[in-house]
Amino acid sequence: MSAPQQIAAFFDLDGTLLPSPSLEWRFIAWLAAGDKIDGGHLAAWLGHFTRTAWRNPYAATFENKRYLRGLGELLAADWGSSLDADSLQFFRLGRERVLWHQARGHRVFLVSGTLAPLARAAANRLPGTVEACATELEVRDGRWTGCLAGEHLRDDAKARAIRRLAIQYDLDLAASYAYGNRLADLPMLEAVGHPVAVNPEISLERVANSEVRRHGVPASDWRVCIWKTAEPSPRQNLISAREMR
Repeated sequence: MSAPQQIAAFFDLDGTLLPSPSLEWRFIAWLAAGDKIDGGHLAAWLGHFTRTAWRNPYAATFENKRYLRGLGELLAADWGSSLDADSLQFFRLGRERVLWHQARGHRVFLVSGTLAPLARAAANRLPGTVEACATELEVRDGRWTGCLAGEHLRDDAKARAIRRLAIQYDLDLAASYAYGNRLADLPMLEAVGHPVAVNPEISLERVANSEVRRHGVPASDWRVCIWKTAEPSPRQNLISAREMR
């Protein structure tokens, strides 16, 4: 049996631990409300999208961060500092599940396609020690260039990310857990021994309920959970002994 510190729990963020809107849309709204982003930034984003969508829709949609070009990277820290308990509400059962893993000595990671500084701000709002692995942005002279520093963490990139974490921390993926809500999370879910589809979109729910697995994960090892109620983080987080039902 694996030691507790060799077992990890990998959580997707948007739609899994957090309800809509996504973290990135929340950040954009904050930038706009504080006049920190103008029409020129949005026009640059739209122009890049228009030029590249026909050739590479994926890059035009997910890798296009031109709206951040020239903005200071410290804005993400300012946004994180501006968050109060009511502005970033996690699903209650999701937060309890984080506590459940921590009570057993498991490592907890956020593995998300969202921007890394936003994921780190979210990790700081969760109880205990939670590490963030997300999409990094290129920075020059303290400002974002509008490009990614590496790959966008979705699809197979998520599986590659947790395999790197497994090597770095000597984790046993066969004994570990992963939580996701979209088909884009499937490679990450299939990379662990205990995959959990949370609030799954129809395509992921079909996979979770199917007897056929691309990588041989038995149907009995899959779980489907519905997390609905979101609430502010309590002032004092207590370890929950509740088992996932």
